[in-house]
Amino acid sequence: IKDFDALGLLVEVKPHRLVIPRGDRTGSVIEPYLTEQWFVKTESLAKPAIDCIKNGDIRFVPKNWENTYFNWMDNIQDWCISRQIWWGHRIPAWFDKDGNFFVANTLEEAIEQAGHSNLTQESDVLDTWFSSALWPFSTLGWPDKTPELETFYPTNVLVTGFDIIFFWVARMIMFGLKFTDKVPFKDIYITGLVRDSSGAKMSKSKGNVLDPLDLIDGISLEDLITKRTTGLMQPEMAKKIKKQTQKDFPDGIASFGTDALRWTFAALASFGRDIKFDLKRIEGYRNFCNKLWNASRYISLKVDIQNVKETSDFSVIDEWILSRLQQTKQQVEKHLTDYRLDLMAQELYEFVWGDYCDWYLEFSKTITDEAQKKSNDFVLKKVLQEILKLLHPVIPFITEEISQSLFNEKLVHSVYPKIEENLVNKKSEIEVLWLQNFVLGIRQIRGEMNISPKKELDCFVDNTSDEDELYLNKYKKTLVQMVNLSDITQMTKPQECATALVGKMSILIPLDGLVDVEEEIKRLNKEIEKLQKFEKQLLGKLNNEKFVKSAPAQIVEKEQKKLQETQVSLVKFEKQLSQIKQA
Repeated sequence: IKDFDALGLLVEVKPHRLVIPRGDRTGSVIEPYLTEQWFVKTESLAKPAIDCIKNGDIRFVPKNWENTYFNWMDNIQDWCISRQIWWGHRIPAWFDKDGNFFVANTLEEAIEQAGHSNLTQESDVLDTWFSSALWPFSTLGWPDKTPELETFYPTNVLVTGFDIIFFWVARMIMFGLKFTDKVPFKDIYITGLVRDSSGAKMSKSKGNVLDPLDLIDGISLEDLITKRTTGLMQPEMAKKIKKQTQKDFPDGIASFGTDALRWTFAALASFGRDIKFDLKRIEGYRNFCNKLWNASRYISLKVDIQNVKETSDFSVIDEWILSRLQQTKQQVEKHLTDYRLDLMAQELYEFVWGDYCDWYLEFSKTITDEAQKKSNDFVLKKVLQEILKLLHPVIPFITEEISQSLFNEKLVHSVYPKIEENLVNKKSEIEVLWLQNFVLGIRQIRGEMNISPKKELDCFVDNTSDEDELYLNKYKKTLVQMVNLSDITQMTKPQECATALVGKMSILIPLDGLVDVEEEIKRLNKEIEKLQKFEKQLLGKLNNEKFVKSAPAQIVEKEQKKLQETQVSLVKFEKQLSQIKQA
C-alpha cells in the first residue's frame, strides 16, 4: 500500500471482512486441501464408445442428443475417480511406509505384490459414477458368467435425462465395451426435464418441488407449506415460498391416484427438452380414469358378461368400432416403437373417450333389435377387454381391477392385443362419420341457440343426395333417440330455422317457440361486448413493444394464445347473433 501511495496510485483504502466458507450441514470451515488423486485414462475407452454410436450399435432417441454425446466424448479428459467422503467403495490400492502403492483385487494380492504385509489401504472411495458405470452388468453377476448376464445383457433400452449423458450414459458405454466386449444397451431414450407449470426448474431452494406421493395421496395446504419450508439452505426464503404455495395451492393438493399421475407423465413425454408439469393435466387424466371406470360399470349392468357368445354378424356400427380399434392398435404399436409415449397416450385417449365411450356406448343405447343386441354385447365386451390391455402398461391399477372384477382375467399374465387386419373396414367408417356429423350438427345448433338437450326438436333436411337419403332411412330411429328429435322430414316450405351442414345437406331446426329472440340477442350482445373489451386489453399489451421485449417468452405466448381464443369466440358469437337476427 505504501508503494502505491508513494507513486500516487492509491485511490482509496476500504476495510473488507473476509467471508469464510462453511459447510451448510455441519457449519465447519471449508478450506482448500491439496491431495493426490486417482485418475482413469479415458482416451482408449472413448474411441470405441464413439464408434458404437456412429455405426448404429447404439442409437439415441431423439437422435439430436448424439451431438451432445460426441461433443463431450471428442473432447474427453482423464477422469478423476477418487472422492474424499466416508461412504462408497474404497479404491483397491494399498501403500507401504515408503509411499509405494499396489493396486489389487484383495489385500492378499497386494501383500503378494509388495512382498510384506505392512500395508495401508487408500482411504479415498470411488466416484459415484464409476460404480454406476458398472451397473448394467455388475447387477447381473459379473464378472461370473451367470445365466442372468447371458439372458439380460445387453438390455434393450436405457431411459434417462439429458443432464447425465456424460456423467452416466457415456461411462456405462465405455465400461460395458471394456469389460464385456458388448454395448450395455441398444437404445438410449432421453426424456425431458420436469419443470413446474411456469417452466422453472424444480428446486428445494425455490420451494416449487412437487412430491409424486403428494399428487397420488393428496396433501393439505398446511402440510405442504411445512414440507416446502423445512430444511431450506436459505431459511430467509421460507416466507416467500409460503406465500407462493398459498397462491398456487389454496386448498392444498387433491388426491389424484397413481394411474392418473402415470398417464400424465406418458402424455407429457414429448421429444422436447423440458416438460412443464401442470395440475390441470393430471386432473384431466383422473377424469379419464373415472370415465373408464364408469364405462365398465355401464357394461357390467347392460351385458351378461359370462354368457356373451362370439359372433361375426356385425352391424355397421359394430364394424366401425372394431375397425377403429385395429387402427388404434396400429398407431399405438408405431408410437411405442418410436418412443413417442405422448402420441400413444393421445391415440388411446381419443379412442377410449371419444370413439368408444362418447359414440359407441351411446349408439348401443338406441338398439332394440334382439339380434343386434347380441352382436353389440359381444363387441362391447371384446373392445373393452382389449382397451384394458392396451392401457394396462400405463395405468395398471384401475385396468387390473376392472379386468379381474368384470372378466376374471389377470392382465399382468395376459397377451398384448394383436392387430386383426380382417376387421379393418373403411366403408363402415365413412357411414358412421356421416352419422356422427349429423349428431354434431344438431348439438351445434342446440349449443349456439342455447337450447336444452331435454327439449325435443322438430328436424328438417334439405338438399339431400341419394347417399343422404339412404343413411336417413337407415338411421332415422337412431338419430331421433340420440339427439332427442320428434322426427326427421324433408323441408317442404321455407321456415325461419337454425342451420347446420352435413356435406351439402342442410339440417334445419325451426326456432319458432324455441328461443326468446329478444332475450337471446341481449345475451349475445353482452357476451360480444365483454369479449371485445378483453380483446382490446390484450391487443394493448401485445402492441406494447416494451412488454413484448421485457416479459418472459412464455408470458407473451400465453397472452397471444388468449387473444386467439378470444377472437375465435368473438367470431362464433357474432355468427350466432347474425343467424338469430335473420331468423
